[in-house]
Amino acid sequence: MHVVNAGAAAIPALGLGTWQAKGDACQRACEHALSVGYRHIDTAQLYRTETPVGEALRQSPVPRDEVFVTTKVWRDVLEPMAATTSIENSLRALGTHIDLLLVHWPDPAVPLQATLDAMARFVDRGEVRHLGVSNFPSALVRRAAAHAPIVCNQVEYHPYLAQTAVLQTCRELGIAVAAYCPLAQGQVVDDPVLTEIGQTHGKTAAQVALAWLVQQPGVVALPKSTNPGRIEQNADLGGMVLSPEQMERIGTLARGLRLVDPPRFAIPWDA
Repeated sequence: MHVVNAGAAAIPALGLGTWQAKGDACQRACEHALSVGYRHIDTAQLYRTETPVGEALRQSPVPRDEVFVTTKVWRDVLEPMAATTSIENSLRALGTHIDLLLVHWPDPAVPLQATLDAMARFVDRGEVRHLGVSNFPSALVRRAAAHAPIVCNQVEYHPYLAQTAVLQTCRELGIAVAAYCPLAQGQVVDDPVLTEIGQTHGKTAAQVALAWLVQQPGVVALPKSTNPGRIEQNADLGGMVLSPEQMERIGTLARGLRLVDPPRFAIPWDA
């Protein structure tokens, strides 16, 4: 699997999501993912998966420097002192450095610059390699990038949600877009268009959706699963190259389906 180059970061284009994975199941999933070729694991303090991710890294024969680990600072701890404590806790739970540290969700009540400054101190100390954001609409991405060397914006992105403005902004700024919910929480698996295209490649609709994402410039896909067979299937994209016509056809499936939109956060999403 290729990498996405964003600033000084080389981010593996396929990563394993760990949201809702639990304890030993999470650790086994991460170890299996690494054994079948994944080199990117996405976690967060909110997920409570940092400890099993860290243990999987220690148990895996894959050298640590070959694995890209992303974690996040939760929205409720963005004040600099709270963010500092959160990051220190994440480092302890993982037992290793952090390759990419994200602001998990923006909070307009907390100055963004102050949070980014607190995060940047860990870069200066060598404990964090790169900084990024998550769930940031395009205007906020610009604000973040104007203040710090942001390399990634992680957002919900799948064939049913276009994210045109975010993609355009991030490409303009040289920032990667990491797609969570890349399979629209399983809704793509029965899609007739994706299924038809998959049949021409000997692949499933889910594999087509992932290939559509990672074939786009600057896009990373983060499918989540603890099922060994599904993990292997999601990684098995080799040899599938979607044609420009197929890429365009999949792009027409967008219908504004946003699955993750907590009302209390009131994010000003791009239209």
